[in-house]
Amino acid sequence: MRVLLLNQVFFPDVAATAQHAHDLARHLVAHGHDVVVIASRSIYGQRGAALPSRESVDGIEIHRVGRSLFGKAGIPTRLLDFALFYLAATIKAFAVRRPDVVVCFTTPPLIALVGPLMRLLRGSKFVYWVMDLYPDVAVAGGLIKPTSVLTRLLERLNRFCLRTADRTVVLGRCMMQRVRDKGVDHGQIVHIGVWADHREVNPLPRRRNPYRDEWDLGDRTVVMYCGNFGLANEMETMCEAAARLSDDDRVQFVFVGGGKRKLDVERFLRDRNVRGRVEPYQSRERLGALLSCADVHVVTLKEAFEGLVVPCKLFGALAAGRPVIFVGPRGSEIGRVIQESNAGYVVRPGDVDGMVRAVRELAGHPGIRRRLGCNARQALLERYDRALGCDAWQQLLEEVASVEKGAPVPEPDPVAIGNRAQDG
Repeated sequence: MRVLLLNQVFFPDVAATAQHAHDLARHLVAHGHDVVVIASRSIYGQRGAALPSRESVDGIEIHRVGRSLFGKAGIPTRLLDFALFYLAATIKAFAVRRPDVVVCFTTPPLIALVGPLMRLLRGSKFVYWVMDLYPDVAVAGGLIKPTSVLTRLLERLNRFCLRTADRTVVLGRCMMQRVRDKGVDHGQIVHIGVWADHREVNPLPRRRNPYRDEWDLGDRTVVMYCGNFGLANEMETMCEAAARLSDDDRVQFVFVGGGKRKLDVERFLRDRNVRGRVEPYQSRERLGALLSCADVHVVTLKEAFEGLVVPCKLFGALAAGRPVIFVGPRGSEIGRVIQESNAGYVVRPGDVDGMVRAVRELAGHPGIRRRLGCNARQALLERYDRALGCDAWQQLLEEVASVEKGAPVPEPDPVAIGNRAQDG
């Protein structure tokens, strides 16, 4: 089977979708399949073209096209960068050897339109990996109006992609319902959640963690937010909790990563004179040590983004064997996983008192931290490990590729695909 992955970011980029694409590509290659990737020559959010136009990594054939002219300078300039990538990526998709299956991601939005084109003109099967649901994300973030002409156009285009895909893969049960509400047949949607690798991220004791010394964390209870500071992330509750706990020397807040809202966090800490450490993204090679550096992880999601985005940072925290405080909707996939796994606390956005109580309880009771952390690690091993997710993807792609043109794609076996959502 020959598989084409189409996404703006890929290895060595540290963005979450790049890491998941790399994991899946390596897995498929290891199981005897050919994998081609089309991505951008730019690192996400940076200007210029820093990456080679073609190379082979881990047996994966990578083609990189275009370049970012503006980085994240503004919405209009980002749209121009997206347009250039759409054009270059589409041309390249028709230039490479015909794939059996095309997997289109959602970065940039609606790059999945290449999928129906490849399906129509080259006879390739099309699988749509919905990492974020557009244009819903832009509407929820206030970037476009719900009833504008642009929104209606983008919605029609996205529904076209969803309905023409041989399979649509969603990240959570809440996202599955959103996609079903757009008129997509239930049998066409598969829930394969995001993952972390238990071998890459192992619980590392405090005394052996290099970040404890490098960042002068001492023996404090480290409360960490790690990953993208994005439009969907609710930062206010966490920041206010950090301000209230700033005088508690038992607790140290650490913010690691990048994104549009990171400057807001830095400004808050500076203006309110809050004790907290802010660091850039760390290399993937140090991911295990980084995530184990925390005693408690924080994951956040604004209520308006429930079912539109599923923050993958939760699963790294589970792999590290650390309890999680989720500031977000209880009914979202993240809220459900934490409650089902008994791996932490779910706090309503705006409930600063609730978050402060959760942090103080975890800081004052190491036994509770250990118990919730063990539950977190066990959940990762049983349901959310990289091998399980990649196996589910491999089965799905092999089934899609094996169906003769014009025949219906059989519904995947829910036993084999461990993370598949159930109805409701």
